[in-house]
Amino acid sequence: MNTNIILAGVGGQGILSIASILGIAALKDNLYLKQAEVHGMSQRGGDVQSNLRISSQPIASDLIPLQGADIIASLEPMEALRYLPYLKPDGWIVTSTAPFVNIPNYPETEKLMDELHKVPHLIAFDMEAVAKEVANPRASNMVLLGAAARLIEMPTEKIEAAIAELFSRKGEKVVESNLAAYRAGARFKV
Repeated sequence: MNTNIILAGVGGQGILSIASILGIAALKDNLYLKQAEVHGMSQRGGDVQSNLRISSQPIASDLIPLQGADIIASLEPMEALRYLPYLKPDGWIVTSTAPFVNIPNYPETEKLMDELHKVPHLIAFDMEAVAKEVANPRASNMVLLGAAARLIEMPTEKIEAAIAELFSRKGEKVVESNLAAYRAGARFKV
């Protein structure tokens, strides 16, 4: 197993929570893990990104090279496009179609989606809407994780246990809400 994932979004969307969950699950599955993240702008609604490398073999670097990502998982379509040069030719983009408009010259959603649909392997849907249906809109990051999990060679029970571990201090209701959102993303048909 060797999976390189770029997690991308905007501050406050929960990108770093996804990285933590996958990290916990990888360690519980006796896998190697390297992670690098950029989150300095997160308090101002800026770019948040994490390189996550998971492998059954030792990993030399925590950074993913150009055309080295197996998956770009994003809660924001423009952020998915930002990291497109890092995607392997046979890689996957998993993204929400709901834009987070935080700049005055934000591109038209239709144009963003046209660019994303040029990628051969794409899972794209409104993850916030799915999260609202099954849990709450703040759980859209767990919908993203569920949708991307089918592309990661890691047992679902390990990921679900990591979700429970990460959110356990917030109470059982929060754990169950996040698990429901994760499962809804996992059920989404490609």
